[in-house]
Amino acid sequence: MFDPAVFAARREAFMQRLGPNAVAVVRSLPERLRNGDAFHPFRQHSDIVYLTGFAEPDTTLILRPGAETEKFVMFVRPRDPEMEVWDGKRAGLEGAKEIYGADAAYPAAELNTRLGDLIASHDELHYGLGFDERMDLLIAATISRLRKLERKGQRPPRAVIDPRIALHELRLHKRPEELAALRKATAITCDAHVAAMAAGKPGTFEHELEALVDYTFRKRGGAGPGYATIVGAGENATILHYIENRCAIADGDLVLVDAGCEYDHYTADITRTFPANGKFTGPQRDVYELVLATQKSAIDLVKPGATLDDIHDHCVRTLTDGMIRLGLLTGSVDERIEDKTYRRFYMHGTSHWLGLDVHDVGAYTREGKARPLAPGMVITVEPGLYVAPLGGHLDDHEMPAALRGIGVRIEDDVLVTEVGHDVLTAACPKEVAAVEAACRG
Repeated sequence: MFDPAVFAARREAFMQRLGPNAVAVVRSLPERLRNGDAFHPFRQHSDIVYLTGFAEPDTTLILRPGAETEKFVMFVRPRDPEMEVWDGKRAGLEGAKEIYGADAAYPAAELNTRLGDLIASHDELHYGLGFDERMDLLIAATISRLRKLERKGQRPPRAVIDPRIALHELRLHKRPEELAALRKATAITCDAHVAAMAAGKPGTFEHELEALVDYTFRKRGGAGPGYATIVGAGENATILHYIENRCAIADGDLVLVDAGCEYDHYTADITRTFPANGKFTGPQRDVYELVLATQKSAIDLVKPGATLDDIHDHCVRTLTDGMIRLGLLTGSVDERIEDKTYRRFYMHGTSHWLGLDVHDVGAYTREGKARPLAPGMVITVEPGLYVAPLGGHLDDHEMPAALRGIGVRIEDDVLVTEVGHDVLTAACPKEVAAVEAACRG
């Protein structure tokens, strides 16, 4: 966890953006049953992590910049010696104040009765609708109840505002402590990818590489994967979100690994593709070098003032030209971009924000246009090319047979700096010779 002063500064910056007539409610997502009475591992809502570092479930934050008292209120689970025997120690009401900086702390069970008084008579309520149905209903019921009390001096907020407008803009611009966590996450992730390249021999199963990657994350001090680890060998590499990871790796397969370690709640996101037998075939190398050249030239575009649309459009044009040269498409580049047939082989976007979430928060547009990049933003750059096997979603029998079943994606995490960019994942091999060397161990 970061120094408490870091979280206090974040809350202060958020409250300044809210203004004195607004109130914000941030609620942890509910714990989810896996099956029977077993729950999925709990991971705190990233907004609560950002504002407090508090990791326990059943938590609600209320921030009231204009209040004379109780500007920052936490609702948490109280200490309970019996339950702590089963589930571990809780911070409790005392810890919420002494460790996490709350002006006031109340039991989570009292949220229903206290919420109305805390949000009443503010002009704006900043709350993210649509993530927790029970909390949405509580907010709606509280607003309805306050309407009935307006003649007695309390009224509901006049508007409900999406938290992206204030809070998520803060999260988009990474501070030094956040970048330090991301650098650690990317360093661990690079090691895991190199280990997978060395271990991913023919006869190995995809799930063995998944286990090795996730083990490396934990061994090096990470919390585990920031998202489900993808290991796709052969034609499985052409499935974008393939997470079954159950097939054996065959001689001649390319293996695509998309994995990122979470460290201090910040996650890396790296994809590498390598030959299981340590040597790219001619067709595999042709596809790989096209994707690699596209990715490197796209990273060169990352700088203040550029947009994610600029980067994506560059990748589409470069890849489409390569698809024509490889015999996957015919005609001119402009024609294939115009009719979007390139999407048969490159169907996803090139970049997304990265931070506390693998697809991190922050608006992608301003006034209907792609927003310019600015220092402190962290993005991915991840072009790919995916040629489905015969019998897949592509039925063109005239397509070059040697390219069937080849899937390649190369993804790096890139910080926008004052003068250009910094590739946080540069240590992870991606040049052909470096990848083949890593496969040899």
